[in-house]
Amino acid sequence: MPELNGLLQKPEFPRSAKYDAGWMIDNQMGPNALWLTEWLCESLDLKPGMRVLDLGCGKAISSIFLAREFGVRVTAADLWMSPDNNWKRVLEAGVADLVCPIKAEAHALPFAAGYFDAVVSVDSYQYYGTDELYIDYLSRFVRPGGRFGVAEVGLARELDNGPPACLTQPQSNGAVFWEPACRSFKTAEFWRKLWRGSPMLNDVAVDMQAAGWRHWRDFERVVEADGKSIFPSYAEALEKDHGQTITFLRLTARRTEKNVECLYDPALGAKMGVDG
Repeated sequence: MPELNGLLQKPEFPRSAKYDAGWMIDNQMGPNALWLTEWLCESLDLKPGMRVLDLGCGKAISSIFLAREFGVRVTAADLWMSPDNNWKRVLEAGVADLVCPIKAEAHALPFAAGYFDAVVSVDSYQYYGTDELYIDYLSRFVRPGGRFGVAEVGLARELDNGPPACLTQPQSNGAVFWEPACRSFKTAEFWRKLWRGSPMLNDVAVDMQAAGWRHWRDFERVVEADGKSIFPSYAEALEKDHGQTITFLRLTARRTEKNVECLYDPALGAKMGVDG
């Protein structure tokens, strides 16, 4: 659809502009995953052949993007999306040699210690990564010196008095932006303090996406106009908020060279690294 392709071509995301808009819309699960992945990768030094875990990959379009654009070998892990359907998308995208979809729960990952060169997570980490010890657990699967990268919905400010009315009151379509799960949205300072407190990470950096709320609003409007959205549009709420509350955050860090013993296993409550 040429008209849709034009609407989703933004100069901030030149790599994403090469992808079919209909494909992005058909496989969307909220904000534009390709835009977020491209923005995230600006701060990651991904090289061909690297082993990358795409944690909470959804419909695996971020995994496909990583494979195509950077030549990395991606394990596309998600709990809710069918790996069979993700495999079909991988085959259709021509990256079957680079992307392996699996079903996995973020707190019970089935990988060997130090297996990955990098872990990325796009629009999902906020739902399972706020536990103070989770990043220590996740670090177990990354080699010393490996990279971490997260792009997620976050807060532009602390909500001392709760979310604003524009996010809690119904839009004209009846949908309310703010739901209980939004409590997992945190500020840049929250994530900076959390990750810098981990002995497993070095070079922690957190920043906000300039005009990120506009990108999300624009994508919502295009998806709504196409009539294929699986969720109600939140463009109206995002427009009213105007970036005062809702933003996108980018978190990056490097795995420490020294192995630090992690006794935390959120799935089993057992000491890590001991054969049973």
